[in-house]
Amino acid sequence: MLELAGVSVSYGKRRALEDVSLTVIPGEIVALLGANGSGKSTTLRAISGLVRPSRGRIVYDGRDITTWAPDAIVAAGVGHVPEGREIFHEFTVLENLLVGGHTAPARAVATRLERALDIFSALRERQRQPAGTLSGGEQQMLAIARALMAAPRLLLLDEPSLGLAPRLAREIFRVIERINAHGVTVVLVEQNARRALKVAARGYVLETGRVVMTGPSSALAADPRVRAAYLGE
Repeated sequence: MLELAGVSVSYGKRRALEDVSLTVIPGEIVALLGANGSGKSTTLRAISGLVRPSRGRIVYDGRDITTWAPDAIVAAGVGHVPEGREIFHEFTVLENLLVGGHTAPARAVATRLERALDIFSALRERQRQPAGTLSGGEQQMLAIARALMAAPRLLLLDEPSLGLAPRLAREIFRVIERINAHGVTVVLVEQNARRALKVAARGYVLETGRVVMTGPSSALAADPRVRAAYLGE
């Protein structure tokens, strides 16, 4: 479904990604692990067209999308939930969801809305509530639900459990597994490496903009370097 081949990205003179290559198979959850500043978020931003690689190719569903605009990438079936949620605080929950579905055919909006509210039942009774008054966990649910309104086949999630209480974090991961079970492929950036490796089939470890390890999640979770650096063991 997705291939990055030798992708490099710079912010001015600072190189954020250096020759990053990875693949994502349809139906997988793939975790991207690494310390802050390792290039995880930049990788997602490159896939969704928010930053332009200086080198390399990004191929999604057999099409080279390296130079595509973000709206074209969304229309092709890629959803992106950024770190920090970035919901519209002054909009209601319903208005945020409708913004997420603005590219959908009119006849599909109601069906997608009902599906999103079915997955995130806590949002159903808050549809008329300003999004900025939601709890942190509810705002994260709204951010993911908004991305689902575009009916993505590939969903990019950047730190979905960041700042959440353990109970809410567990709920977010259950939702991610449910979304994946409904056929959505997921690329997951997550500081909670232990939990990310439990839900993902495979993982990549980034350090200073480079992929330094990759493999099945079980192998990464058992690797002494990963255990020492990311699992606190």
